[in-house]
Amino acid sequence: MTLTTHQPKQKLTLAQFFEQIPDKAGRYELVNGEIMRKLATRRHETIAEFIADSFKSEVKRLKLDYWVSGRIVVATETKDGVEQGHHPDVSVVERQIWDSHPTAYSALFEPLQIAVEVVSTNWEDDYIDKLDEYQRLGISEYWIVDYLAIASRSYLGNPKVPTVFVYLLDDNGVYQFKAYQEEEIITSKTFPELKLTTKQILDA
Repeated sequence: MTLTTHQPKQKLTLAQFFEQIPDKAGRYELVNGEIMRKLATRRHETIAEFIADSFKSEVKRLKLDYWVSGRIVVATETKDGVEQGHHPDVSVVERQIWDSHPTAYSALFEPLQIAVEVVSTNWEDDYIDKLDEYQRLGISEYWIVDYLAIASRSYLGNPKVPTVFVYLLDDNGVYQFKAYQEEEIITSKTFPELKLTTKQILDA
């Protein structure tokens, strides 16, 4: 996925962001007051859809009150109080929250249950900035899917291999994480019966 800047000179609020989202292909985020266009490769989209379908299957099978989507924008703040609008590749939100404003176009201000980011060349955004903002918002579970093994060796080790990181909020509101590779079954707090491995995601 590549990010290109749209209207870089104007610092926008979150409300202005929704008024000015361009009518073009791709997804858009508000980052440091600027509209950023996200363009995903087909491989990126395939992996995101596979994860979303896996979550939807669990929701349907267990009759869980969640809504799974790849079209949700969530409102966050930086540590300096700057409004951001992020568009996770996959979002899981409580159905009651999703249904509470059926005609709304604006971002969700409530925490998601799960946010999934499929890593691209701008990997620092997922590992650093969004990690901090999602923790600050209180998103219970955050997945970083580094299918290209593109992050630095400080995250992926040496040699670098594709990895799924799952961050879970502890009782103090701080993320604790575990890394999953190859045939390891990914542990999800939201979907405890989910049987999904990194290899299955890569083979999607």
